[in-house]
Amino acid sequence: MGSYGIGGNLSSLVVIFNSTPEIVALNMTNGLGPCDDATDEYSGFYNVAQFITGLIIYPIVCILGIIGNTLTLIVLSHKDMATSTNVYLSALAVSDTIKLINDFFYFIMVVLQDQNLDKDMRLISNFYPYAHYIFNMSVCVTAWLTVSVAVERYISICHITKAKEMCTISKARIVSTVVFLTMIILTVPSALRYEAIHQVDNNKNVTCYTVLPSALGNNSDFMDPYTWVQNSLRSIIPLIVLIFLNARIINELRKQRVKGKKLSSRNRITLMLIAIIIFFTVCIMPDAFMSLFFGFGYVDESNLVKGIREITDSLLAINSAFNFVLYCSMSKIFRTTFSKIFLTRCLAPKPSQERLLNNGTCIEKEAKSVNRKDSSSGSGNNNKETFV
Repeated sequence: MGSYGIGGNLSSLVVIFNSTPEIVALNMTNGLGPCDDATDEYSGFYNVAQFITGLIIYPIVCILGIIGNTLTLIVLSHKDMATSTNVYLSALAVSDTIKLINDFFYFIMVVLQDQNLDKDMRLISNFYPYAHYIFNMSVCVTAWLTVSVAVERYISICHITKAKEMCTISKARIVSTVVFLTMIILTVPSALRYEAIHQVDNNKNVTCYTVLPSALGNNSDFMDPYTWVQNSLRSIIPLIVLIFLNARIINELRKQRVKGKKLSSRNRITLMLIAIIIFFTVCIMPDAFMSLFFGFGYVDESNLVKGIREITDSLLAINSAFNFVLYCSMSKIFRTTFSKIFLTRCLAPKPSQERLLNNGTCIEKEAKSVNRKDSSSGSGNNNKETFV
């Protein structure tokens, strides 16, 4: 997929014509056409990587992820979930959904490539620069929203006296908005890095519609330093910050842990968010190394780099789709709120839990009791921390 979320084979996405409008031979399996005869020993590796990611991983991950993130947004928008932490998680779900929609178009692109139709190839080629931009923008937003969650947890755990003032819903909304706007503007050159161009091969008497670096993309005086800055902001700096903050938070939780005593509500929230941060760190680490050593162009990379990019980018897609699973598995209040919204009947109550029936939905007294304790404990939000 190559650092832009769509069009992994667009480096050689060419529509070939002879003197008539009729399409002539185009080997989409090899990603080569008469205007592009370049190949190397890693072409097979790239083709296999693209097939596995584009036709198998992406449709499954994207469909499930989009559904999961949509359900997450519905649950987190419920009045019972009004906390600063959940503001960040809602913004994260929006960013992840944007990325997954963009990734799903990659699957559509791979399918269309097999048709070898003029209009399809022309459309995909023209869409490529924008898909490249959307991919980079959404990954940057996701990275810094994850950092924002880590910073809030760090303040809440390591600087409890400042948490009530700093970790509020209004500030979380401001930070999320700033992250979105900053990354939307910062990644604009990604949309201008490539362009769709007609190429003429006089020797073979054919015309090719392909994607090449634009004038800006070929301007090394601008693009080299910009690539380093964007690489750093997209994965390298967030990775370093997340590792540092996670280490501090885990160390502080270890100090506060009293043997034989259950974790507090605030610390259970923190453990779930640590799991989210660790999963993101694992998924983004290969991309950070690729960005550090290879940059993140794609059209102008070798088949080996593009094949590896297919794998690292699929990890980013999995990360964007996986948070819903973590919420359901680790958050009792998330499951309770999900049941209140989507289930029409109460499940059979467990003997150890007392339940109330309210308008046909189940509410656990235990969860409500935890919420009241959180509200009175000064955990850092101006509302009770309900994400338990």
